[in-house]
Amino acid sequence: MDILTDIFDTLDLKGALYFRTDFSSPWAVEVPDLTDAARFHLVVQGTCHVTLPNGEAATLGAGDLILIPRGQSHILADQITHKAPSLETVLDDLKYDGNGVLIAGEGEEHAATKMVCGHFTFRKGADHPVLNALPDYIHTTAGDRAREPLLDEMLRLISRRIFVEDLGSEASVTRMSEIVFIELVRAGIGRDERLSTMINAFRDKYIGHALELIHKRTPEPWTVESLAREVGMSRSRFSDRFSDLMNVSPMAYLAEWRLQKALTLLDDLRTSVQQVSNQVGYQSPAAFTRAFSKRFGESPSQYQKTV
Repeated sequence: MDILTDIFDTLDLKGALYFRTDFSSPWAVEVPDLTDAARFHLVVQGTCHVTLPNGEAATLGAGDLILIPRGQSHILADQITHKAPSLETVLDDLKYDGNGVLIAGEGEEHAATKMVCGHFTFRKGADHPVLNALPDYIHTTAGDRAREPLLDEMLRLISRRIFVEDLGSEASVTRMSEIVFIELVRAGIGRDERLSTMINAFRDKYIGHALELIHKRTPEPWTVESLAREVGMSRSRFSDRFSDLMNVSPMAYLAEWRLQKALTLLDDLRTSVQQVSNQVGYQSPAAFTRAFSKRFGESPSQYQKTV
């Protein structure tokens, strides 16, 4: 079982493009915060400097991509700067209606910075240790792409498709970008200690097996003892190893995962609260409602009314 895919499917990962750029120097724009989302920028041509609120900066060349997992505000510019007009101001000044390429400046075409900019959203309430382990940003360079053939091929396809006005181009790029997000998480392994530890848990002979059991057989009445027995470890060693790698105890992981699966099931208005309760492993609808309400601040029935 591909646990990462199951995680992002359950969290309802969705890609969206918000513009393609053709910026000629000088240019700068401040991109605002976006909650429950991750932003990305892929440089197709030219150079882009990205500055985060904490002062960290990254320089992107052609073929480079930056992912900002928690959607925090940041500045894009042709030079490193800590001040820039807001994205809303730039769009208003350029009278951009959301269609076609966002063009700023009148410099030479061959010197312009061309980018694909978009974001990924997750369902309201989405949460998982993998998301929490992501660094403030992931910068993927041409060298990184050479070591990740699938990621490299997907980015090449996006670069070729995005500036073509063919029917369905934007939709295909959006779908490909969702695959890119997962591949970027995989590619982040080894470059960030927290993320590396987390992903290594999926590959661990014992903890990876336990995670597969939780994801495949979520409704079962798992205990630390039964999971440890299934994977062939003592209770204490299993609990300690799981907590060290996942940064959360086995039972806390199971409880949260059941609630995340519940959010997905509740999206189908034909499914009753009792059915959802049974499908995610609660002994009674009342127990499920208490846990759900405590976690999300509203009952399952109230949540369904907002879907």
